Amino acid sequence: MILPHHIHVAAFFFHPVEGGEALPSPSDLWTLRHWTWELNITIPLVLCAAWYLAGSVRRGRHTMLRWRHAAFWAGWLSLIAALVSPLHQLGDSLFSAHMLQHEILILVAAPLIAASHPSVTLLYALPSAARRTIGGLVSGMERHPILALATGPLASWLLHAVALWGWHIPFLYQASVTSDVVHALQHLCFFFTGLIFWSALFGAGRSSMSYGAATLYTFGTAIHCSALGSLLTFSTVIWYPIYADRTTAWHLTPLQDQQLGGLLMWVPSGIVFIVIGVALFARWIESAEERHKHTSMSEITIGGTQ
Repeated sequence: MILPHHIHVAAFFFHPVEGGEALPSPSDLWTLRHWTWELNITIPLVLCAAWYLAGSVRRGRHTMLRWRHAAFWAGWLSLIAALVSPLHQLGDSLFSAHMLQHEILILVAAPLIAASHPSVTLLYALPSAARRTIGGLVSGMERHPILALATGPLASWLLHAVALWGWHIPFLYQASVTSDVVHALQHLCFFFTGLIFWSALFGAGRSSMSYGAATLYTFGTAIHCSALGSLLTFSTVIWYPIYADRTTAWHLTPLQDQQLGGLLMWVPSGIVFIVIGVALFARWIESAEERHKHTSMSEITIGGTQ
């Protein structure tokens, strides 16, 4: 049967990923058909980029804000790597690829975009009247006691932990592999809880927590992430049987794939948390020295008061 040309084109770009026959294999992973062109993913990413670009052009001060802009675009590109590149479809074949995708969302995209403090730049893309109105509303919402508590350090830490552990409950995780809707909900949950968590640490718009508290929350997150990763690594039971007949093409048994995924969550993510934690600890020491300099009697002595 000869199909019309437009049906061939649609099948090329929107080939179903379920059912086994369309899952990526080592020989065709990087072909165009395994990039994700779903409009519900690409349109928000393109709109977000265009919105930020318009805001950054209108805001100006590019030299002063260059590191924030660099952080935003690095975070945006990491979202492309996680959600559009073949890694997205490879997650249907391998649990370890799915773990790598989640690590990029939580440990690369979310902290980079949180560090860019994008809200003001995004507001600049709006007309001045709308900018003042929406900026005032957002500022008022940030000061609301309930929202301030929900996005505060402790609540954001708990929210992120619940999301991470909850989505690894077998029936929820397997639902994310079989349902596009649940899969999208899982990724949104990981990214936005990560964004709230890292924003609380970096202080997005409001006063940030002390560097000491941020250091403790970072190492606390490293501990529970590593615990989950080690459980997956050392378990002799397959947590997600849905991968049982999908790993052979990649020369892995389902248990080896699970162990690799556990290691990705345990070791690389632990290193990222440690690096960020050490950086925050260094800033904590610096801020303590600054406070000491301004409150120490030595300043009075140097000034010749005594």
